[in-house]
Amino acid sequence: MVLLSNKYTIKGGVMYSEHELVCIAKRDNNSKRSYLVVNRLQGKHIPVEASKAFLMFNELALQLKRTYKDEKLLVIGFAETATAIGSAISEVLDCFYIHTTREELPGVDFLYFSEDHSHAAQQKLAAGEIDRLEGCIDRVIFVEDEITTGNTILNIIKLLKKHYPWIRRYSAASILNGMNCKDLLTYESNKIQLHYLVKTDNSHYHTEAERCDAGGRYFICTDFNDVSDDNLNNDLNKVFKDYNFNEYKFNILPVNPRKLVHSRDYTAAVNLLWENIKKDIELSRFNTVLVLGTEEFMYPALFTAKKLEESGISTRCHSTTRSPINVSGNADYPFHTRYELKSFYDSNRITYIYNIDKYDCVLIITDSSGNLQQGVKSLVQALAVNGITTIYMVRWC
Repeated sequence: MVLLSNKYTIKGGVMYSEHELVCIAKRDNNSKRSYLVVNRLQGKHIPVEASKAFLMFNELALQLKRTYKDEKLLVIGFAETATAIGSAISEVLDCFYIHTTREELPGVDFLYFSEDHSHAAQQKLAAGEIDRLEGCIDRVIFVEDEITTGNTILNIIKLLKKHYPWIRRYSAASILNGMNCKDLLTYESNKIQLHYLVKTDNSHYHTEAERCDAGGRYFICTDFNDVSDDNLNNDLNKVFKDYNFNEYKFNILPVNPRKLVHSRDYTAAVNLLWENIKKDIELSRFNTVLVLGTEEFMYPALFTAKKLEESGISTRCHSTTRSPINVSGNADYPFHTRYELKSFYDSNRITYIYNIDKYDCVLIITDSSGNLQQGVKSLVQALAVNGITTIYMVRWC
């Protein structure tokens, strides 16, 4: 690892700096940690060209591939922000993959652990799935977007050691690493190897978050009375007939990274999704397209956005999120507009999306299997604020 002025570079690769990747936002009503570290290129909170996100993910993946080329691996990504990073890295490593979740999965036994600084601290991992890997893996690699103290990973390692003593080796990989000397020594003493692209200095982040002044625009898109229990099962294409709204349901291969998958199977399923979209939705007639993922379900949206970008369409991608972030009128602050939505996965849960611009059309990609009418209604309202009325929604079924 070559560390120079908060930059990490791989020979022949891309050099990233803290200034290039990191922007700091102020969390809304979070007494545990006042700031949120936002990666400009990740494609979660801020719209991004998907090719730039994949280039960054690939740099970290190649580092891991060189280090562990002779080992059989399980990659564990963290919900909600690092699910796409974990998926992309596992594809390069050609290995097993699973990500943590906050969603319910019927019939699945979970291991529970805490992410203490988060707005939604409770996390869980599908436990029974890992039982199948005894004798099939040599190492677990945890993947995060950023590691500040490393405590969350230590929490889950304690659980895994208790339930799966046959797992002997652990590593942690992240785009950003802000651990101090004490935390780094803890990892070294526990023989947990660390990998990252950029070493960050978190000491000034709290002060930087306070730049969030008044002037940001907040939109509440959850107040509506025209969605009743009587019409919840209506065809969404009919419900939103006043918009150019089209829903598609594609029967994709039965893989779910909230459970255990092999990267080859997941990549095949995501590519099949893209082939269905390309065949059934004529997106080439638009000059600008926004692809939206939903909460933990980020990777298929980024993958699709990258394919659209490669076909010559100006495309951006990001995702809805559970994270409540303050917005500001300050031009140097990363978030200027916030839209409060009903979740696609639970209409009683609030989610958010930020910084929506004007696009010719929006493609929503979700794996929610429940009733989406209230979630779609709130997102359609948010898009309409920006004059977007051509909307396609694809369900991964």
